Amino acid sequence: MGSQNMFNTIMVPTDGSEYSKRAENTALSLAKKLGSTVVALHIIDDKLIYPYEVLQDEGKAILQEVQKKGQDMGVEVHEILLVGSPTKDMVKITQKAGADLVVIGTHGKTGLEKLIMGSVAENTLKKVEIPILLVK
Repeated sequence: MGSQNMFNTIMVPTDGSEYSKRAENTALSLAKKLGSTVVALHIIDDKLIYPYEVLQDEGKAILQEVQKKGQDMGVEVHEILLVGSPTKDMVKITQKAGADLVVIGTHGKTGLEKLIMGSVAENTLKKVEIPILLVK
């Protein structure tokens, strides 16, 4: 077996929820074992009506946390924070990020947001053509 890694870039979409944190940890552990880079992604849903600055700060904080975990583990982490549709833009984002694998939590935050992240995972599963690892 050669030392070629089929998963050089592992993308993990995160909303900071418990399920997302599990996905982050799985992505980072896998990256550590494989010598891969992690791309942490937070999408500010363009349908949300909160003040943009609040959503942006929250997104930055979520990504900083992944970055810190990566540093502690010796894993290189790139951060992507953007405004868009979590369900519609995932294919485009995975391609732009050059991801070989997506690690995604099955659900997001509680209540209505739980439904949203669930649909993001489902949609990603249907539309993204690279391998996907679902984390429960």
